[in-house]
Amino acid sequence: MIAVAASASDRAVVAEFFELFKTPWEFYTPENSSSILLCTQDEIPASNAKLVVIYGGGLNTFDRTRTVSVQPQPAGKSFAHGRFQIPIYGPGLAFENTGLYEVKNGSQTIVRVGYDLFGEVRHLLTAGQPAEHAAIPALDEHIALLRGLIVRHAPPLVEIPPVPAGKNFIACLTHDVDHVGIRNHKFDHTMFGFLARATFGSVLDVLRGKKTIGQMFTNWLAVLKLPSVHLGLAKDFWYQFDHYVVIEDGLPSTFFIIPKKGETGLDANGNRPAKRAASYDARDLGEILRGLKSRGKEVCVHGIDAWRDVFAGGDEKKIISGLTGAPDSGIRMHWLYFGSRSHEILEQGGYTYDSTVGYNGTVGYRAGTTQVFKPLAAKNLLELPMHAMDTALFYPSYLNLTPDAAAGKIAPLISYAENSGGAFVVNWHDRSIAPERLWDGSYKALIGECKKAGAWFATAGQAVDWFRARREISFENGGSTVRAGSSSATNLPALRVRVHASAGKFADRELHDGMEVALAV
Repeated sequence: MIAVAASASDRAVVAEFFELFKTPWEFYTPENSSSILLCTQDEIPASNAKLVVIYGGGLNTFDRTRTVSVQPQPAGKSFAHGRFQIPIYGPGLAFENTGLYEVKNGSQTIVRVGYDLFGEVRHLLTAGQPAEHAAIPALDEHIALLRGLIVRHAPPLVEIPPVPAGKNFIACLTHDVDHVGIRNHKFDHTMFGFLARATFGSVLDVLRGKKTIGQMFTNWLAVLKLPSVHLGLAKDFWYQFDHYVVIEDGLPSTFFIIPKKGETGLDANGNRPAKRAASYDARDLGEILRGLKSRGKEVCVHGIDAWRDVFAGGDEKKIISGLTGAPDSGIRMHWLYFGSRSHEILEQGGYTYDSTVGYNGTVGYRAGTTQVFKPLAAKNLLELPMHAMDTALFYPSYLNLTPDAAAGKIAPLISYAENSGGAFVVNWHDRSIAPERLWDGSYKALIGECKKAGAWFATAGQAVDWFRARREISFENGGSTVRAGSSSATNLPALRVRVHASAGKFADRELHDGMEVALAV
């Protein structure tokens, strides 16, 4: 059991941290007899704990009694110790050129870590990471560092890892539906952009190694077919729902649908960007959306104004729920619009989860984690962070990668999920497997890599339900008893109870709904 001595202002952050690092803990009181004390206060309470871990980015009472050399580190420096290189967003300390040091005091080990753990967690769950640190799962690394200290100095450690039983991680295939068909576009920026990219742009893509000659001819043929498409004599090659069903071959996925045609919404400056408006109306897609749902797909809201307006969000949800018959709904904002109060607003609008937290221009860990988390401003709404988006990989204004380079960029994300668990969430837009993009090969390869890595494929909603069930697990009798809740969700993998005996040695047991497990710890 971990006793946590932290300021009152950090209590909500502490509670969420230990939903992500799911292990027995309690807030410190003088009566605690816990084997581990985690302290982020200036005053370190007296404790007989086997392990005391002291976090802080400024000098405290413990430091003032030591003779260790201390160098203050400004915000933006990295914590460095062993294999760990973690970006730190608040002030920190370095101790004789390392981020932590250990002191033995009889049978007690004291570890001093030179940053404010819960200040860092707060930053990651609210502001998130800048693009230059996107490749580092910083929040997960904070957990890994603490886990490693405990397993080395005060085992055993009981944990509910973010790993579904029988699988290594969760893979969520999602699709933002921005267009539906090219027939909806005539003399507008979307049509002119398509013509430029499909003709001259395809030639340049061949020269840059981004497309094959065969793909170039496919794009030219699509341009020639345009008159027939608009006359209704040829199939609309941007209508890709059926193609996604074929590619995914029975795998679940989630489609985010814009509710209203022609709605630009407001941006953060009060402007209405015309390019943001959809040329289709969800109410014209009722049969299509119900067909997707019957095939195991999830249909949710691709929001326009829900991020800033409770009433608009409720209206957008009502439209999609009315078409699918699903009362609960998730959301991802169109163009990833978001604000500091958006989670609170979305929850008031009736949404059960959001999946907007991610990058437009790169791939990686915006919130520093692969895990579903509860935003600090929310009561029940959960956030499923997004990790990779097709346009970020291939757009000239973003990473501008070739297919091989894109696969290389995604590989570490899949590898990390395979080894650490959590959810790998990918966003492949509706027309990205059609001319002129033709990114279907990369999408198929991504699915294949997730299969090889041992993923459980889930809709966004199923992934959130699995993490919600994990959050409902309770520890009793000082952590020696683990009790699962009774989830209303069905067809979810079981959870795991993991007992770390020492570094690199652990044992797992499955944990099902309503089950109680007694541990010999």
